[in-house]
Amino acid sequence: MNTPSTSHSSPIPHARYGIGDMVRHRLLDFRGVIFDVDPVFANSEEWYEAIPEGMRPSKDQPFYHLLAENAETSYVAYVSQQNLVQDEEGEPIDHPAIGTLFESFDGQRYKLKPEHRH
Repeated sequence: MNTPSTSHSSPIPHARYGIGDMVRHRLLDFRGVIFDVDPVFANSEEWYEAIPEGMRPSKDQPFYHLLAENAETSYVAYVSQQNLVQDEEGEPIDHPAIGTLFESFDGQRYKLKPEHRH
């Protein structure tokens, strides 16, 4: 007979997005493609403290590494799951590193190059 676990640690939320998915920041004006996922916060405390307190996300949720772009530039972003929504634009991301990680874009998501899959 299986009994429910009585562990008191809270479960880690399931990652809503995967590598190659197109996302948009919920509050800030940028979009990107996910190239890595951390199950919980894995950046520096200094980085975390630099986020304005009213916007600071919980650390116990997935965080995503994005090849991101806004109207002015492209860059790498690190964003909590609570601050991301699916990007419905259907346009490719204009980022110089796209070709090093991904082989194609199907209009909804990017396909990771075989050498980067694990």
